[in-house]
Amino acid sequence: MADFTSIESTRERLGEVGYLADEPASLVSFLAGRLGKPVLVEGPAGVGKTELAKALSRATGRPLIRLQCYEGLDEAKALYEWNYRKQLLRIQTEAADTGWEEVKDDIFGEEFLLSRPLLKAIKSEEPVVLLIDEIDKTDQEFEAMLLEVLSDFQISIPELGPVYARTQPLVLLTSNNSRELTEALKRRCLYLWLDYPDAERELEIVRLHAPELDEHVARKLVEVVHMVRALDLKKPPSIAESIDWARALLVLGAEDVDSAVLEKTMSIIVKHRTDLDLVAERVGVKLGADALFGATRTAG
Repeated sequence: MADFTSIESTRERLGEVGYLADEPASLVSFLAGRLGKPVLVEGPAGVGKTELAKALSRATGRPLIRLQCYEGLDEAKALYEWNYRKQLLRIQTEAADTGWEEVKDDIFGEEFLLSRPLLKAIKSEEPVVLLIDEIDKTDQEFEAMLLEVLSDFQISIPELGPVYARTQPLVLLTSNNSRELTEALKRRCLYLWLDYPDAERELEIVRLHAPELDEHVARKLVEVVHMVRALDLKKPPSIAESIDWARALLVLGAEDVDSAVLEKTMSIIVKHRTDLDLVAERVGVKLGADALFGATRTAG
């Protein structure tokens, strides 16, 4: 993070790798490197939380190590586990008269340790970006296990002792805010809330990723996406899906986003059957009415 010399340079570097960060995101990203603090990024699904970690990896040249969280995730999948087969093989190949005291020191060494994402980040010889994605899908016991990593950047292994970070990882935790995280975890982190961007900012994002798209089509696309998000959907369109739709319209050579285009392509931004019906009913009908009104006004 040495190349992030200011908030403005952080914003510029993130922009160069395709992430348009606002001032809060730039500020927290800059401070994370300077203060050596993890960052907890919360917000609805699809607003760019995970993408921020990827962008920081690209902007700093640090490798990205990702731990994808899920219900039931345990230490063996997140931290480490012993290679029991290899240990057993070593014991079997030792001389028959070798005592346990001699063997146990031999088999509980790093050679027999299987590193999972958290330990890989701690042991890395080069600085990394560690992404702990969707931490809210785990339970409070898993959060408690994380506290040592987030506070001291170390992992205690009973058979080996503590393993200290060889370099300072840049840690981002993301949460869709599906449950309240513990105060102990929050105290150890800087905090960033990301929400869906306003129309002008989303238009900038679409332009960045689909620069060849006609200006009128891009604006209409963003207007429609915001109309869709205003509905009571199971899953509102993410920013990434807005970009996918823009690229699809570019490939199809669309000259407008009208009811016919929406009907053909809405599955790019709407991913539930009931949501498709609702969008067709509300947004599709409105686009058709707008087009009819525009044609009538032109004829008049």
